[in-house]
Amino acid sequence: MSERGRYKYYDLIMAAFVAVLLCSGIIGVQKVSYVTLPFIGEYIFGAGVLFFPISYLFGDVLTEVYGYKRSRRVIWAGFGALIFASLMSFIITRLPPARTMSAEQVNAVNLVFGQTWRIAFASLIAFWAGEFANSFVLAKMKIATNGKYLWSRTIGSTFAGEAVDSLIFYPLAFYGTWSNEQVVMVMIGNYFLKVFWEVVATPFTYLIVGYLKRAEHEDYFDRDTDFNPFSLET
Repeated sequence: MSERGRYKYYDLIMAAFVAVLLCSGIIGVQKVSYVTLPFIGEYIFGAGVLFFPISYLFGDVLTEVYGYKRSRRVIWAGFGALIFASLMSFIITRLPPARTMSAEQVNAVNLVFGQTWRIAFASLIAFWAGEFANSFVLAKMKIATNGKYLWSRTIGSTFAGEAVDSLIFYPLAFYGTWSNEQVVMVMIGNYFLKVFWEVVATPFTYLIVGYLKRAEHEDYFDRDTDFNPFSLET
């Protein structure tokens, strides 16, 4: 039986996962904001970092309830969506504008959607590696803890996944264009912000996971799973 026939919410979570990826990558990527923190002062961050970690929450839920094999298919769906979005942005920003468009309108479109090939490539590679690291660590920790201590594996897997994501994305995207100090500072700052987000979201993760396990009658353990990320076997 297919996932569509067996599970009520699997397709919905897949769609939500892809939507979060696309929105955080397109809407939030150009906005830089700040917050004033005690003892630290003005803390600058990319606005997309507030929403991108939601994808890790969905990744945790998918692996915890449905298992690594089904989470793997969702990661590939998100990867494909990001490739299409990058290709579409590349084509749109390079089409000649009509005379009815003002220079301000053209510049606005190019600013929002005109990511360089380097940033787009870094984003794709970092997402792919980080999400698979997150799913792999959670699946292995679930077996090691015999399904107990959900908080330890949602947070632990995010530590691993976001570390892989950050270590790939920031040097690959900005090395040589930013100073080394700025690359390291932004990488570390955004990493801890994303992990903190996961810690705060832990109660919500418990609620979602508990509901889905009851509704789907599923609590998958990846004891005999082939963890090859390139396989689409279920």
